[in-house]
Amino acid sequence: MNPAIQEYHQKQEEEDQRICEKLSEIILEELSDVENKIWHSHPVWFLEGNPIVGYSKEKKGIRLMFWSGADFGEEKLKSGTGKFKDASIYYNSSEEIQEKELIGWLKKSREIQWDYKNIVKKRGLLERLK
Repeated sequence: MNPAIQEYHQKQEEEDQRICEKLSEIILEELSDVENKIWHSHPVWFLEGNPIVGYSKEKKGIRLMFWSGADFGEEKLKSGTGKFKDASIYYNSSEEIQEKELIGWLKKSREIQWDYKNIVKKRGLLERLK
């Protein structure tokens, strides 16, 4: 695991730390070939430079976000503002994380992608990849 991500986990409260560790364990197992780093102050995984999944501490809990998740067709993932194609779920306990469900979302994150990598170059226009 990226040492910066481990450091991020260590800064969290006890239960939040367990959530982050469980999420990263599953993500690292399923996306072992993709880059991961701290980006905009939280852990994010990138496929060919394009952000696909990450998590952050928010008031409502640990937010697991898929950059292209709005198109996954998953009821539990709540879409963002509509400006982008993100969707999220919040966790307040590591027990809430359903491994099979998360693995399915991670597989979709490889298959369904919007081009966030070039969003600035394209002046905010998002294009579907693949």
